[in-house]
Amino acid sequence: MSLLSEFKEFAVKGNVVDMAVGIIVGAAFGKIVSSLVKDIIMPPVGLMLGGVNFSDLNVVLQEAQGEIEAITINYGVFIQTILDFVIVAFAIFIAIKAMNAAKRAREEEVEAEPEAPPEPSDEVKLLSEIRDLMAKQS
Repeated sequence: MSLLSEFKEFAVKGNVVDMAVGIIVGAAFGKIVSSLVKDIIMPPVGLMLGGVNFSDLNVVLQEAQGEIEAITINYGVFIQTILDFVIVAFAIFIAIKAMNAAKRAREEEVEAEPEAPPEPSDEVKLLSEIRDLMAKQS
């Protein structure tokens, strides 16, 4: 099998395509959540904390000198990223929890309706009658 045909077989498998779709949707979802945190949640939080903008929080290691920019540790951006992660993780947790609840309800519904045993075939009925007759004769 050639390298090209092996790659083609790998690339068109359903799992690879599903994974690619998941990554693309996940990246888009991450952008939505980042915007939610940055543009909706953080301004009121910053206002409640006295007008603090988390993106501006940093520690200056070396001041700017002429053309050279200041060297800073941007811990505010790090705090923002942690908040993004927590909100994304919580949203995914809620989605998975809802999916599991729906799956459990569906499984319970299936278990609640016991299936009636199938009607025995004519052959099985005949064999049962023969067995019963033979048991009477012995």
